[in-house]
Amino acid sequence: MAGRGYAIFETAIGHCGIAWSVAGILSVQLPEARELETRRRLLLQFPDGREQRPTANAEIAIENITATLRGGEADFADVALDLAGIHAFNQRVYRYIQGIPRGETRTYGEVATALHLSGAVHSVSQALARNPFVVIVPCHRVLEAGSYTDRMSANGGVISKRRLLSIEGAAPTASKTLFDVLLPTSRPHPQG
Repeated sequence: MAGRGYAIFETAIGHCGIAWSVAGILSVQLPEARELETRRRLLLQFPDGREQRPTANAEIAIENITATLRGGEADFADVALDLAGIHAFNQRVYRYIQGIPRGETRTYGEVATALHLSGAVHSVSQALARNPFVVIVPCHRVLEAGSYTDRMSANGGVISKRRLLSIEGAAPTASKTLFDVLLPTSRPHPQG
């Protein structure tokens, strides 16, 4: 597809990448260990993309991603996403996730229930694992039951959900303990 571009930009947590088409943002790449690796990962996704000056839409996204990653307020309402090729179910999940306020979290089960699909917890999890719009669609705000956050974020190299939530001021559980594994009924966990 002609017209795909990408840019690497500096944030408080490292060099991020963004790719776009004429329709909107295609992907956001959180930092890898080195800038070169972030660029390489974008090029693997979009081998026909060209590094260039961001479009107006991409600039708005970059400004808001940068603000988010330094702990500031952001507003992605005017950022157009290129949803071509994104399954309708995933689009529905992404729209819901965009409404989760900064500093708050939900479980996969809560998202499924809110979408009136209580049996679709695994599908919600899979949709978020495929989220190409990290930070814009804040999948890091959705956790497994018990609010465990030690997984890496989608399109996110070395950045964990826990780190992103910490930047936003949320305080979920860091990880499962041996106590949780051996005695899972010892304390109640939300369904998810």
